[in-house]
Amino acid sequence: MSGAVMTHPKRLAAAEELARSAPPGALRVVMDPDPAGKPSVLRTALCAWSAIEDGATHHLVVQDDMILSGAFFERVRMAIEEMPDAALALFALWDSRNGAAVRFGAMTGARWVGAVNEYFPCVAIILPRRVAAGFVAYGRRHLDSWPDDILMYRYLRANGIPSYVSVPNLAEHEDHGSISGNAFRGPRRSVCFVPSDVPGHEGTRLTGLSVLPFFKQGVAQCAVRLDGPGPRPWLHLDCEQYLEGSGVRAERLQSAIVRMAGAATPGIARGTWLTAFTMGFVHRREAHRCDPSDSGGAPDPAVFAEALATVGPGGISYAQSEDQIAQLREELARITRAGVEAGREAGARPRAGRSGRFRRVGVLGTTTPLGEHILRGLTDRGHRVTALDPARRDGSAARRDDPAALDGVPPAWDTVLDLTALHDGEATLRDRRTGACTLYVGDLYGPGCSRNSPIGRMVWDALRSHPLAIEGNAGELLRPVHVSDLVEALSMTLRTPPRDRVLSLADAAPCTVTEMAEAVRKAVRPVPVATGAASPDAPRRREERPSRSAPPNWKPTTDLTYGLHTFAQWLAYEGIHFAPDA
Repeated sequence: MSGAVMTHPKRLAAAEELARSAPPGALRVVMDPDPAGKPSVLRTALCAWSAIEDGATHHLVVQDDMILSGAFFERVRMAIEEMPDAALALFALWDSRNGAAVRFGAMTGARWVGAVNEYFPCVAIILPRRVAAGFVAYGRRHLDSWPDDILMYRYLRANGIPSYVSVPNLAEHEDHGSISGNAFRGPRRSVCFVPSDVPGHEGTRLTGLSVLPFFKQGVAQCAVRLDGPGPRPWLHLDCEQYLEGSGVRAERLQSAIVRMAGAATPGIARGTWLTAFTMGFVHRREAHRCDPSDSGGAPDPAVFAEALATVGPGGISYAQSEDQIAQLREELARITRAGVEAGREAGARPRAGRSGRFRRVGVLGTTTPLGEHILRGLTDRGHRVTALDPARRDGSAARRDDPAALDGVPPAWDTVLDLTALHDGEATLRDRRTGACTLYVGDLYGPGCSRNSPIGRMVWDALRSHPLAIEGNAGELLRPVHVSDLVEALSMTLRTPPRDRVLSLADAAPCTVTEMAEAVRKAVRPVPVATGAASPDAPRRREERPSRSAPPNWKPTTDLTYGLHTFAQWLAYEGIHFAPDA
């Protein structure tokens, strides 16, 4: 194995110190080839991957602001012997999906976990020689497109290269400040770094996880993988929705959470506890998916404790300083431990059955990613929902009654929900009792939505560090509606079919194009804003709908910044596969 420390002249001293801390000759310093140019981690990374030495079967690349564990080189050599064809990440962030997978690894005694649906962490990573050479060629074709970790994820996935993350992590981020534009993300620490970890059992791997609870941006989130043949996409939910769909009402847990909060605000305590509760619940309920191969024994208590201790800090790192996080760390660790145990107890109880109080709903338009998210959201809210589309992407059985009968309501259903015109901003409900109702949805955004919309285009550009192009009238109104707020409106309308023939969600929270651009800069990346005349390929704005009332008692609850964050995550990790050349 050869190795390189990638650096910039501003950080040369740190890179040289890291190289000296390694065994002689293990790491060589590789400099940014254009230090005066636009900051680019990828540009330097490609040089570092090209520095593999003659005769080396594997190459290690580590960034200059990392700390390596005491057994770093011994563990990675043992891991290479066990997994010679795999990409090995030696670090994962404390608020990431891969970090969530590492926590399940720590709970089960695994030493490596299969990487999941997000960027592949590249701050400390090992690739086989042929994989490294392939990535260099791939990266050169995609300069100035995506960050290096997103490109690495895409490259590994496209080429079917097995990818794993170490448990515990073998490297920690010193966080001396970012020169590549990532400082706005706050402290970036390992999910589980145990410097004294002892090598051994490197063949113990945990793969196949399908539910990943993680605390990020102050919200207990949950990525859920769809079952079915072929590629299995992930849905982007929150823990509360996942638990509700599993028969657990989160509001009933509120008093237990509040009692545990001390210095932490109720929101921080709740997000930490809900994430931990979902972890424990999934670990017990999905036990068959959480058993590692080639078991090396019981979980290491020190590794398990550290993995739990970072749940709360990771979730608030976007808005809190290192000192503020340190003051809350012990309290949040206590809340996390209690949440995991409560979740395990809940997961051991028999699954609660559906009450059956909701009516039978057939849904058209579920074959798209957006349709899949809406179908799951309605199901988790207790509706008896069946897809009517003739062919579903996940291969599940779908029903189709007489097409002619779909102009009304087929006998098998109380209501038909037609989502096929969502790209034009509307959904239609046809109810057996009250007739048809059209719902105008405004500028829809969030998981499952297209990048080819005014909001989607801004988020897509910010993800790739491109300026946000405001074309035409900067004062024009957008009418943002998040997918989760649409699902709640549909759920309320299905429970109590309206008498009105037309309803609208579009007037709930309008904002100007300029205001949306600022929100995207805050939520995704603080890129410049460029104004100019509208170009021919600019997203076409729909005609303004007449003002209509919203469903009774409905109001949007998704914060715009957080909603844009969820949209960005989906576009980067899942939506990107619907635009493979982008």
